[in-house]
Amino acid sequence: MLALLNISNFALVSDLRVEFDRGLNLLTGETGSGKSIIVDALGVLIGGRFSTDLIRSGEEHASVEGLFHVGTHPQVAALLEGAGLDARGGGEEGIELVVRRELSAVGRSKVFVNNRLSTLSLLRELRPFLVDIHGQGEQQTLFEVDTHLELLDAFAGLAAPRNEVAQLYRDWSGLRRELEELRRDEAEKLNLLDGLRFQVGELEGASLAEGEDERLEEERRRLNNLEKVSALCADAYDRTYEDNDSTVARLSQLERQIAELSDYESSYRNYSEGIASARALLEDLSHTLRGFASGLTFSPARLAEVENRLAEIARLKRKYGGTVAGALAHLARSRERLAALEHSDERAEEIAKQLSRARGAYLERALKLHRERARAAKDFRGGVERALGEVAMEHARFEARVESPAEGELRDDASSPRFTSAGIDRVEFFFSANAGEPVRPLAKVASGGEASRLMLVLKTIASPTRFPRTIVFDEVDAGIGGRVSEAVGLKLKALARTNQVLCVTHQAQIARFADTHLLVNKSSARGRTEVGVEKLPRPRRVEEIARMLTGAEITDTARRHAREMLKTA
Repeated sequence: MLALLNISNFALVSDLRVEFDRGLNLLTGETGSGKSIIVDALGVLIGGRFSTDLIRSGEEHASVEGLFHVGTHPQVAALLEGAGLDARGGGEEGIELVVRRELSAVGRSKVFVNNRLSTLSLLRELRPFLVDIHGQGEQQTLFEVDTHLELLDAFAGLAAPRNEVAQLYRDWSGLRRELEELRRDEAEKLNLLDGLRFQVGELEGASLAEGEDERLEEERRRLNNLEKVSALCADAYDRTYEDNDSTVARLSQLERQIAELSDYESSYRNYSEGIASARALLEDLSHTLRGFASGLTFSPARLAEVENRLAEIARLKRKYGGTVAGALAHLARSRERLAALEHSDERAEEIAKQLSRARGAYLERALKLHRERARAAKDFRGGVERALGEVAMEHARFEARVESPAEGELRDDASSPRFTSAGIDRVEFFFSANAGEPVRPLAKVASGGEASRLMLVLKTIASPTRFPRTIVFDEVDAGIGGRVSEAVGLKLKALARTNQVLCVTHQAQIARFADTHLLVNKSSARGRTEVGVEKLPRPRRVEEIARMLTGAEITDTARRHAREMLKTA
């Protein structure tokens, strides 16, 4: 839901902060007070056109910022993570999303998501999960045919069979991709086989071993510095053991002195064991030095062998991954790929059989889903037309047409572009608002007000939990009044139980149902027009609803009527 909207230097707004709550948020105010500016700013925030003529006169920059609580939504999290943005939760509200758009007078627009510079394309990908605006010509989803399929499936409760079809489609698509890869051009396949066989043979013939290059480097250093190594060993052996004044001789003398001293002072006995250990360690070192030195012999042949082997390893490392471990990993992958290619014909034959079964399973379930949709479309039509009558559209007619591929396409071995993870159907809504007029595709016939009321009806008839977002209605009360306004208000209230709803209205019969009532007003400050918004407590709500009932002159009768309306809301 939208928790907060900050607007700066936008149209008539210099600086405005609006807090919204769950449920039904109603915006009221005099005609021309700036209610539509707030809706326009929200439209800009979620990816609408942000042009320089929206910057407040005399200012250089404008911005719109919104704070959204999205809940634990895996698709939103995936979009954010894919863009390198933080998708961690914001406490009980789930994912917390801060979206900001900025515009300068030179026309440069910037998008920020969670305070990171982002792109307009990401914002538009996020939009369906954040805000759905209806009215003033901005029916962002109602006119999209993909949305029609979603709404029909939501009404019919087809989530489970649709998920099953989606899984079958993924299985089928995966097999298709694998078969296409196996059936690549034969010349390319032969070239690849030759290349892989050469690489495997070269690496297997080299018999690389982990750490071999490090061991050989050490041996090369030793062979190249044999004289120095031999001298160091001899000197260290003499100092440790061989000289009359060697370290071992000195420690032996020290050991005897401490043993004698401990006869007179017992605390020194604790040192005897440590001195003995040190002497034993140095004796072991001296024996090692002598043995190592005696084995040192310079071999030009061995040095050449080490140099050649290191050169070979270096060449293979450069060619196959930069390290011995990388080269060995490349060998493992090449062996696996070679085996797959050498048996590709058998694998292709096996996949072809699996593919036929997978296609059959998909089509069988997709056809069953088609029949379920076709049955549901009739009930959907009846429910929508009855509900349209309640919102002053008694003569409106509505159809949800479910089209599937022709029989020939279903029998064709090739996959039709109509086959998707949602099934084989194309669903489109047809509509007529006037008696005697034929139904036509919805996008071609519905006006802004009609589309707003139709979406309100669709959202309350279809399972509303399929669309948990902020839904905005700007013209939902156009051309209605009295009893019909109350019916619209009740539908808005019902929709607000599962969605956050923002509604601009001039009807007191609708405003009475608000969970949060926001009054939009204009004022003058320092010779400039300012737009402001205030959240109304109950006494102020009475005054505002009374104004909506009677106009500028508010009577006691209007106030009594307003109080009565709020009591029964």
